[in-house]
Amino acid sequence: MRYILILLGLLMLAFAAVQYNDPDALLWIVIYLIPAAWAFAAAFRPAQVRSLAGERLLWATVAVGVGATVFYWPTMPNFWVKDVWWVEETAREGMGVMIALAVLLLVLAASLLRK
Repeated sequence: MRYILILLGLLMLAFAAVQYNDPDALLWIVIYLIPAAWAFAAAFRPAQVRSLAGERLLWATVAVGVGATVFYWPTMPNFWVKDVWWVEETAREGMGVMIALAVLLLVLAASLLRK
């Protein structure tokens, strides 16, 4: 699981890195760096993630991730089809938040399974 978490953290870092030319780059860099930080924390400092404060903060982060996913959910039909997301930035943003939430949920699952 440690290697999967490291891989997901690196993936989130790559997502953050490609935001440099986006008009709202700072927002999206933060959105992707938060799951990256949690993935690396779970991989390299699992005891801190499993601590009471770490677990509460992780649950809060997941809750914010769920809210962000609802907020950024794409409204266009078939947003997952390449012809749609290639053109529609809102579809790409929505899917990016979904991926970030998936990483957070995997970190949460890894934390709960290690108890």
